[in-house]
Amino acid sequence: MESLEAIADPTRRRIVEMLARKDRTVGEIVGKFDMSAPAISQHLKVLREAGLVSSRVEGQSRIQTLNPAGLQQIQAWLVSTMNYWNRRLDALEAALRADDEKNKPRKKGRQP
Repeated sequence: MESLEAIADPTRRRIVEMLARKDRTVGEIVGKFDMSAPAISQHLKVLREAGLVSSRVEGQSRIQTLNPAGLQQIQAWLVSTMNYWNRRLDALEAALRADDEKNKPRKKGRQP
């Protein structure tokens, strides 16, 4: 999944977090990192290609915006994975409870 690969990098995750708060120019993003502008541009390119970020021109600035559709792809994968493991854990819990019941000592009732 391209979007998950894109956010595997901590710098790109931080860019996504910044854009989740508000749209920013490339210059604003560069200013938040101890990296060159070309390095940040490369990170933004990866995020755009993964569908997580889009760019628009306003005057002389390129405004970077978070793309909700790209995040929905990640969310769908997370929900699917969580559902799979929830079903597996529910089945394990049921098996353990059944085993506990099976191995529970039986109380002897009074006999007349």
